[in-house]
Amino acid sequence: MVKIAIAGGTSGVGQEVIDALVETKRHEVLLLSRKDAPSIILPDSITWIKTDYAETEQLADILKGVHTVLSFVIEQDSETSPVQRRLIDASIAAGVKRFAPSEWASSTFDHLPWYTYKSSIRTYLSEVNREKQILEYTLFQPGLFTNYLAAPYKTTPHISLLEMPIDFFHRRAILVEGAENAPITLTTIADFKAVFVRAIEYQGAWPVVSGIAGSTLTLGELIALGERVRGGKFSIERVKREDFLAGNWETSWVPRNEHPSIPKEMVDEFARPATKGISLGLADGAFAIQGVWNGNLDGFAFEGAEEFLGRIWKGKD
Repeated sequence: MVKIAIAGGTSGVGQEVIDALVETKRHEVLLLSRKDAPSIILPDSITWIKTDYAETEQLADILKGVHTVLSFVIEQDSETSPVQRRLIDASIAAGVKRFAPSEWASSTFDHLPWYTYKSSIRTYLSEVNREKQILEYTLFQPGLFTNYLAAPYKTTPHISLLEMPIDFFHRRAILVEGAENAPITLTTIADFKAVFVRAIEYQGAWPVVSGIAGSTLTLGELIALGERVRGGKFSIERVKREDFLAGNWETSWVPRNEHPSIPKEMVDEFARPATKGISLGLADGAFAIQGVWNGNLDGFAFEGAEEFLGRIWKGKD
């Protein structure tokens, strides 16, 4: 049993991870949040701590005795990610052994400017350990959660539904022209949680990159999979890369997402840049993951994308 501090744990992925840790009944969890503790009774293994993350010294006091810090902090309004930098500095000051920054998705951030703060923290952690290891850390990367392709059906308690450029519900897709052979990794939330717990309890040194790969296939194979499980052809709109980059592209639809990380007044404004970025990112393999942890999982079987999506979409129009 170790003490684990979770920053930004009220996010969707953060709540999924908390559930996984509580279910083990083996770990003590400190949940750091800017919000007041909820009125509901929390499990005995969770302690809610309100903090504004403003002072490194205060954070170091909170983190005394903590073994692992997990960050789900979203800092899209700051490229340098000051909150996570303070968390890292406080972790070092408090003697924390392990740190996992706010990653939880892609392997690269090309064409995904809202992830710039994640890139900044990768650089900062590398610099911290440049001469010798000061803080053991890893970058958890599951690719895209397969559950997103079940929208509008909710298949997990906390993850927000997302409308993607590949839309199973409406049997349609927006692709960069020529991107059919680009790889993508899909991992179910359930499998991610199971592997994550094993990684937390792993006694050896963490790898710098913790890739968790459920299924890796090409975008063309994913659309073919969609056509099989949805029982019909997809309408595919292909956009030239140069048109995406120039901003003068038109499609008959644009994914629109109401997500906790997007201010409501910016949902419509963000739709086109998000579609452009995700489409280009998919075409360049930003969500293709090397399954580093897959080789350390004796006896564990991932649920493949076709198995999961076939089960979810069975019997649905």
